[in-house]
Amino acid sequence: MKKLLLIFALGISATTFSQIHDPVKWSTSVEKISDTEYELLATATISGAWHLYSQNVPENGPIPTSFTFEGDSNYLKKGNTKEEKGHTIQDPIFDMEIKYFDTKALFKQRIKLKGKKPFNVNAVVEFMVCNDTQCLPPKEVDLIFEIK
Repeated sequence: MKKLLLIFALGISATTFSQIHDPVKWSTSVEKISDTEYELLATATISGAWHLYSQNVPENGPIPTSFTFEGDSNYLKKGNTKEEKGHTIQDPIFDMEIKYFDTKALFKQRIKLKGKKPFNVNAVVEFMVCNDTQCLPPKEVDLIFEIK
Protein backbone atom coordinates (compact mmCIF):
# COMPACT_ATOMS: atom_id res chain seq x y z
CA MET A 1 0.00 0.00 0.00
CA LYS A 2 2.86 2.39 0.82
CA LYS A 3 4.45 1.74 -2.59
CA LEU A 4 1.17 2.46 -4.35
CA LEU A 5 0.74 5.71 -2.39
CA LEU A 6 4.34 6.75 -3.16
CA ILE A 7 3.90 6.05 -6.91
CA PHE A 8 0.65 8.03 -6.91
CA ALA A 9 2.30 11.00 -5.11
CA LEU A 10 5.25 11.00 -7.51
CA GLY A 11 2.89 10.90 -10.49
CA ILE A 12 0.96 13.92 -9.20
CA SER A 13 4.23 15.81 -8.50
CA ALA A 14 5.62 15.08 -11.96
CA THR A 15 2.41 16.26 -13.60
CA THR A 16 2.35 19.46 -11.54
CA PHE A 17 5.98 20.39 -12.19
CA SER A 18 5.96 19.47 -15.88
CA GLN A 19 3.14 21.85 -16.84
CA ILE A 20 4.16 24.01 -19.77
CA HIS A 21 3.18 27.65 -19.60
CA ASP A 22 1.87 29.00 -22.89
CA PRO A 23 0.25 32.31 -21.90
CA VAL A 24 0.31 33.98 -25.35
CA LYS A 25 -1.87 32.97 -28.31
CA TRP A 26 -1.20 34.60 -31.69
CA SER A 27 -3.72 35.26 -34.46
CA THR A 28 -3.32 36.97 -37.82
CA SER A 29 -5.51 38.96 -40.16
CA VAL A 30 -5.09 41.20 -43.20
CA GLU A 31 -6.64 44.59 -43.87
CA LYS A 32 -6.82 46.01 -47.38
CA ILE A 33 -5.68 49.66 -47.47
CA SER A 34 -5.81 50.18 -51.26
CA ASP A 35 -5.55 48.10 -54.44
CA THR A 36 -1.80 47.68 -53.88
CA GLU A 37 -1.34 48.11 -50.10
CA TYR A 38 -2.31 45.83 -47.25
CA GLU A 39 -1.72 45.87 -43.51
CA LEU A 40 -0.70 42.62 -41.83
CA LEU A 41 -2.15 42.41 -38.31
CA ALA A 42 -0.65 40.13 -35.65
CA THR A 43 -2.66 39.99 -32.43
CA ALA A 44 -1.29 38.55 -29.20
CA THR A 45 -3.86 37.50 -26.60
CA ILE A 46 -2.12 37.32 -23.23
CA SER A 47 -3.62 35.31 -20.37
CA GLY A 48 -3.32 35.67 -16.63
CA ALA A 49 -0.86 38.13 -15.11
CA TRP A 50 1.73 37.71 -17.86
CA HIS A 51 3.38 40.63 -19.68
CA LEU A 52 4.51 40.61 -23.33
CA TYR A 53 7.34 43.06 -23.94
CA SER A 54 7.55 45.78 -26.57
CA GLN A 55 9.73 45.69 -29.69
CA ASN A 56 11.82 48.42 -28.06
CA VAL A 57 13.43 47.28 -24.82
CA PRO A 58 16.52 48.85 -23.19
CA GLU A 59 19.79 46.94 -23.25
CA ASN A 60 20.11 44.30 -20.48
CA GLY A 61 16.33 44.03 -20.28
CA PRO A 62 14.05 41.19 -21.36
CA ILE A 63 14.07 39.89 -24.93
CA PRO A 64 12.02 42.32 -27.05
CA THR A 65 9.22 41.14 -29.32
CA SER A 66 10.53 40.93 -32.90
CA PHE A 67 9.07 40.00 -36.28
CA THR A 68 10.93 38.44 -39.20
CA PHE A 69 9.06 38.43 -42.51
CA GLU A 70 10.12 35.86 -45.11
CA GLY A 71 11.26 37.48 -48.33
CA ASP A 72 8.92 37.00 -51.27
CA SER A 73 8.77 38.37 -54.81
CA ASN A 74 5.03 39.12 -54.38
CA TYR A 75 5.41 42.09 -52.01
CA LEU A 76 7.61 44.79 -50.49
CA LYS A 77 7.64 45.68 -46.80
CA LYS A 78 6.83 49.34 -46.13
CA GLY A 79 8.51 50.62 -42.97
CA ASN A 80 8.87 48.79 -39.68
CA THR A 81 6.31 46.85 -37.67
CA LYS A 82 4.23 49.20 -35.51
CA GLU A 83 2.75 48.43 -32.12
CA GLU A 84 0.06 49.85 -29.85
CA LYS A 85 0.69 52.19 -26.93
CA GLY A 86 0.89 49.55 -24.16
CA HIS A 87 2.03 50.37 -20.61
CA THR A 88 5.36 51.85 -19.57
CA ILE A 89 6.49 51.15 -16.00
CA GLN A 90 9.59 51.15 -13.84
CA ASP A 91 10.11 47.38 -13.77
CA PRO A 92 11.39 46.16 -10.37
CA ILE A 93 12.75 42.89 -11.80
CA PHE A 94 14.90 44.47 -14.51
CA ASP A 95 15.34 47.80 -12.64
CA MET A 96 14.53 49.89 -15.73
CA GLU A 97 11.67 51.59 -17.53
CA ILE A 98 10.03 49.04 -19.84
CA LYS A 99 7.01 49.04 -22.14
CA TYR A 100 4.80 45.96 -22.07
CA PHE A 101 1.33 44.66 -22.98
CA ASP A 102 -0.88 42.83 -20.48
CA THR A 103 -4.03 41.36 -22.05
CA LYS A 104 -3.81 42.06 -25.77
CA ALA A 105 -1.27 43.52 -28.18
CA LEU A 106 -1.70 44.47 -31.83
CA PHE A 107 1.24 44.72 -34.23
CA LYS A 108 0.89 46.11 -37.78
CA GLN A 109 3.11 45.75 -40.82
CA ARG A 110 2.28 47.49 -44.09
CA ILE A 111 3.16 45.85 -47.40
CA LYS A 112 2.91 46.85 -51.07
CA LEU A 113 1.85 44.19 -53.57
CA LYS A 114 3.83 43.62 -56.77
CA GLY A 115 1.04 41.69 -58.50
CA LYS A 116 -2.59 40.69 -58.19
CA LYS A 117 -2.49 36.94 -57.50
CA PRO A 118 -3.28 35.58 -53.98
CA PHE A 119 -0.35 34.46 -51.81
CA ASN A 120 0.72 34.00 -48.19
CA VAL A 121 3.17 36.11 -46.23
CA ASN A 122 5.12 33.92 -43.79
CA ALA A 123 6.63 35.44 -40.67
CA VAL A 124 8.10 34.46 -37.31
CA VAL A 125 7.52 36.34 -34.07
CA GLU A 126 10.01 35.95 -31.22
CA PHE A 127 8.88 37.11 -27.79
CA MET A 128 9.37 36.76 -24.05
CA VAL A 129 6.81 36.98 -21.25
CA CYS A 130 7.13 37.51 -17.52
CA ASN A 131 4.78 37.75 -14.58
CA ASP A 132 5.48 39.01 -11.04
CA THR A 133 7.46 35.90 -10.10
CA GLN A 134 9.05 34.42 -13.21
CA CYS A 135 10.02 34.87 -16.84
CA LEU A 136 9.63 32.23 -19.51
CA PRO A 137 12.39 31.59 -22.05
CA PRO A 138 12.03 33.37 -25.39
CA LYS A 139 9.71 31.59 -27.82
CA GLU A 140 9.25 31.68 -31.60
CA VAL A 141 5.87 31.25 -33.31
CA ASP A 142 5.21 30.95 -37.05
CA LEU A 143 2.62 33.37 -38.46
CA ILE A 144 0.81 33.17 -41.82
CA PHE A 145 -0.99 36.12 -43.41
CA GLU A 146 -3.30 35.28 -46.35
CA ILE A 147 -3.40 37.90 -49.10
CA LYS A 148 -6.50 37.29 -51.28
